[in-house]
Amino acid sequence: MPPPARLLVHRHGLVTRTTHWINLAALIVLLLSGLQIFNAHPALYWGEVSTFARPWVAMFAAERGGEAVGITKVGSTYVETTGVLGFSGNEVRGFPAWATLPSYRSLADGRRWHFAFAWLFVLNGLVYLSAGLIGGHVRRDLLPARDQLTPRHLAREIADHARLRFAASRRYNVLQKLTYLAVIFVLLPMMVLTGLSMSPGMNAGFPWLPELFGGRQSARTLHFISASLIVLFVLVHVAMVLVSGPLNSLRAMITGKYAVAEDAR
Repeated sequence: MPPPARLLVHRHGLVTRTTHWINLAALIVLLLSGLQIFNAHPALYWGEVSTFARPWVAMFAAERGGEAVGITKVGSTYVETTGVLGFSGNEVRGFPAWATLPSYRSLADGRRWHFAFAWLFVLNGLVYLSAGLIGGHVRRDLLPARDQLTPRHLAREIADHARLRFAASRRYNVLQKLTYLAVIFVLLPMMVLTGLSMSPGMNAGFPWLPELFGGRQSARTLHFISASLIVLFVLVHVAMVLVSGPLNSLRAMITGKYAVAEDAR
């Protein structure tokens, strides 16, 4: 049988495409510089102050057989992570040099990179959200249609994803829509607000902000968790792009054109 006819449809507007790539660059710098800042004190706590004897998460070095080994503690679990976390490059450090910006130890430089790109990230997000709300992108492309929220449709989408079955469609599937909405309206605002909660200047002007998250140290922990979840989202997103057709998805995010079957919905 001849292959099904393909049709190029417009899927991503200019604002969506531009803010997508700016967002990617900003997130990479924020992640690497954030790990540099974290390395200044590689431990996480709950509450208002640091309880140094009882961290929830900690990365440190210990001596074993006359040699230093890296240890990562999560709750009551201790795991040896030499060469990656706790001890790497013959020095005690939370994350290795290749994962931080800058690669050398400098809390001041890490903060400069982090704060500069945090502003870029926030402004870029506001442009995307404003254009999406005014232009109808959020309502038209991200809000699930009623037929997509039926239990039968949801079960089929989950089963197709579990089997890595993806068909090029004119619209996002419901799992994509729900995930994007959760990231845009829950995860990203959480990361921004918890980051602001750690700023002394913001604490002075808005003392209720860290209290909103249970204290300054809780805000720091939630900031780390939300950033980790965003990294997980990016990794899954890239994996789905590779499985479903990287060239088609990449073209759509560069030119806006996406190839679908003529009879695709």
